[in-house]
Amino acid sequence: MQSRGVPLEEGKERSNQSKGSPLRPLRLLVLFLALCVVFSVISIYTVKHFGIQSVVTTVSSTFQPCYDEEPGGLDKWTRPPLRLIHNMSDKELLWRASFVPRIKAYPFARVPKIAFMFLTKGPLPLAPLWERFLKGHEKLYSIYIHSLPSFQPQFPPSSVFYNRQIPSKISEWGRMSMCDAERRLLANALLDISNEWFILLSESCIPLYKFSFVYHYIMKSKHSFVGAFDDPGPYGRGRYNENMAPLVNITKWRKGSQWFEVNRKLAVNIVEDTTFYPKFEQYCRPACYVDEHYFPTMLTIQAGNVLANRSITWVDWSRGGAHPATFGRADITQEFFNRVRGGHRCLYNNRNSSVCVLFARKFAPSALEPLLHMVDSKVLDF
Repeated sequence: MQSRGVPLEEGKERSNQSKGSPLRPLRLLVLFLALCVVFSVISIYTVKHFGIQSVVTTVSSTFQPCYDEEPGGLDKWTRPPLRLIHNMSDKELLWRASFVPRIKAYPFARVPKIAFMFLTKGPLPLAPLWERFLKGHEKLYSIYIHSLPSFQPQFPPSSVFYNRQIPSKISEWGRMSMCDAERRLLANALLDISNEWFILLSESCIPLYKFSFVYHYIMKSKHSFVGAFDDPGPYGRGRYNENMAPLVNITKWRKGSQWFEVNRKLAVNIVEDTTFYPKFEQYCRPACYVDEHYFPTMLTIQAGNVLANRSITWVDWSRGGAHPATFGRADITQEFFNRVRGGHRCLYNNRNSSVCVLFARKFAPSALEPLLHMVDSKVLDF
């Protein structure tokens, strides 16, 4: 009988335990709700007395992002763009390029550079000559190329011109689209904060002196080299439209060479302009060639005292016509360069100087081989 009584007692205990088990989940639920209430009270108190930012910062600081964030240091603002190709519209680009620091002293070791801006239709047939000119000075210059949008350059990766094309549009000589291309070049070059001087060149331009001479000539100049003169004749004041007054009076109407050099401050003046642009776009159309009047006139009004009123790019107009002379293989001699570089008189930093031009145009592709020979023979001392 005892042997049968033990299992009965065990079964009774199990039965009692099974009946009491539903109370455990209920106790856990009550405990969980109590903790939620306590946590809510603490959270409301913390937000009320310390603000939500501190709570969010405390919580988020325990998480590590799984992606690479953009550097938050000064490099973000001082390093040049890794790629010149971007998807900004002209309006966005000009706005971005107009950013100017209000503190003049740079908080880093800035080495000022020259931005060589090539306005071309397509190839750069004289590129090997420019390669010789630029060799060894990589930290002192930048290159930007504006060509026809359909043109596909074929520069090798070793070339200084490799991947230096900017987003471009079709530009027509004598029309505002030409000035748009020049502003586009300036704006892209301004994105590199180390660019201090900006020189507009064509595919037919060549340098006349070695790089170090050109760099120091521009660096030490108190003026920017923009041609801006008052031409009383039919090709000067004769192109003026009275509808441009009172913003532009005829006494301030200027004419100058398309090929210029400007410092960073004037470059910003050009890209940020929304005042003169509409007037010139509307009232300076062929036979008013806007690329000869827009920048010279605007800069004369805004900052005439810092203009040298001359270009540093030599051209030969002696043959007459709408375009300057073009020089080919047969023209390239030592006597030719003696004539181009000599016989000039100008003001440099308000003093008389015989060095007045640093570049020359127009040179045909056939001139490349004899030009390189001029370099080898030290006539062009690159």
